[in-house]
Amino acid sequence: MTVTQSAPAVEPTTQSTPETMSSPPNTEEHQYLDLCREIIDQGELRQDRTGTGTYSIFAPRPLKFALSTSGVPVLPLLTTKRVFTRAIIAELLWFISGNTSSTPLSAAGVKIWDGNGSRAFLDSLGLHDRAEGDLGPVYGFQWRHFGANYVSADTDYTGQGYDQLARIIDTLRTNPYDRRMVLSAWNPRDLHQMVLPPCHMFAQFYVSFPRSAEGEEKPRGHLHCQLYQRSCDMGLGVPFNIASYALLTHMLAHVCDLVPGSLTHVMGDAHVYLNHVDALRTQLEREPRAFPTLEIARPPGGSIDGWKPEDFVIKGYTPHKTIAMEMSV
Repeated sequence: MTVTQSAPAVEPTTQSTPETMSSPPNTEEHQYLDLCREIIDQGELRQDRTGTGTYSIFAPRPLKFALSTSGVPVLPLLTTKRVFTRAIIAELLWFISGNTSSTPLSAAGVKIWDGNGSRAFLDSLGLHDRAEGDLGPVYGFQWRHFGANYVSADTDYTGQGYDQLARIIDTLRTNPYDRRMVLSAWNPRDLHQMVLPPCHMFAQFYVSFPRSAEGEEKPRGHLHCQLYQRSCDMGLGVPFNIASYALLTHMLAHVCDLVPGSLTHVMGDAHVYLNHVDALRTQLEREPRAFPTLEIARPPGGSIDGWKPEDFVIKGYTPHKTIAMEMSV
């Protein structure tokens, strides 16, 4: 399957504005580009599960992105190629809903899970009784029903398992200094039932309170997220993962009356597929532009559930053109 990550000509959630000459250099995107360059130039040539082959390094320096600037929410969408924003939003809302079938995503034109949910791929894993599109107890199931016994994508799991996301929201609201706000998709007991073990395994959240002068009112907390990802496809996956966890952090900040703080991306096996090298070399020749800003068109507070794509208004996203890359399944 060829994944171009191209969006429709005009995405309903994106408002483009002309790039200004006064925009400061985007040093944060250079972190990503520098790491891609390092992997291509110095990475170890390794075989992989897909048979494509990769250049890889282990445990590179983390990437760090600010999620607000001077009080304005920022979304770290890479600009050296157009990132498929609609798919990122749709997949994140799908995770949050606890859904484990690729069918609703595919019906909405988001095909990123189609290969892993195909009849041929399921059969190759020995999952002959699994309905096509049923991915097993993947991300959303673990986020919302950790520990429940997985039956099928059509099963009603209401009240079953442990709702990690709900617990994190409650803790952010009632005990923001807590050191246990961890969202884990890695459940060893369930790995054999998943079409793909989680690549982005867990995230930890942290609320900081900037120091204030004596007598000043205590400032609002700033919400930070640190993501650990065991397997990092630098060409296709990582741009999605950065934007997805940034959006999740923005959502949590919005419902918990916090200021979006930062996203730190920690990686294990960071790799470039051999069939992505030429495309990434093209991308490396491009100069990053300013990240877009984000407006959430919902009243503050409320629930993490029931959000819609139109709740996210992305402003000023002016990326370079799309670069096609083939997805290895």
